[in-house]
Amino acid sequence: MWARLESNTIVEILTRPKALNIGGTQYPSNIFSMWTDAELAVIGIVPVTIDSTNLKDKEYYINTDVTYAYNTETGKATGTYGTATAKAIADTLYTAQDETDGLGTEGEVKARGLKYYKKENINAQAAGNLAPTDWMVVRAAEGGTAVPSSITTNRAAVRTKANAMCVQIDGVSDVDALATLYEYTNTGTEESPVYTRPLGELPTV
Repeated sequence: MWARLESNTIVEILTRPKALNIGGTQYPSNIFSMWTDAELAVIGIVPVTIDSTNLKDKEYYINTDVTYAYNTETGKATGTYGTATAKAIADTLYTAQDETDGLGTEGEVKARGLKYYKKENINAQAAGNLAPTDWMVVRAAEGGTAVPSSITTNRAAVRTKANAMCVQIDGVSDVDALATLYEYTNTGTEESPVYTRPLGELPTV
């Protein structure tokens, strides 16, 4: 990525090589691979370094656009992110004012929070784990062969764990605590790594 300068001010960000007309002179796109940084700087093109210090996981945060600046002292251009905004973890409800304005009924859900979607995902995974043996339950309910006890036990374990995971999700107070539930760490050794996360895993049937 490069910045094109005019009077030490960035006038264009170039995300890929392209032909340019600068000061009435036409330059082919291969100057970006054939010329040195010093040669490009002579015609006002400098590489851009992206500072990702403020860049957050987009699953949990809304990141800002990148702001570009040129430092005349260093001769370098930098792109920086602003302060990211945490996504709401709880559902947002319509207020009395919203109802007055005709936007929705007070107390009803206006927008779902991250907790809702995380729990929906857990429940969907649990349903997927149970699905291969659902037919056994249906068969037994319709007077057929009883479900093997091992299957019954494992199915109950899936439901119990799914409920416990949803309780964990409900218990967090901010977006960083929610993200931590999903972060894997090595609880084993370098030779025999064992990766676990605070949320745990659903049993398989």
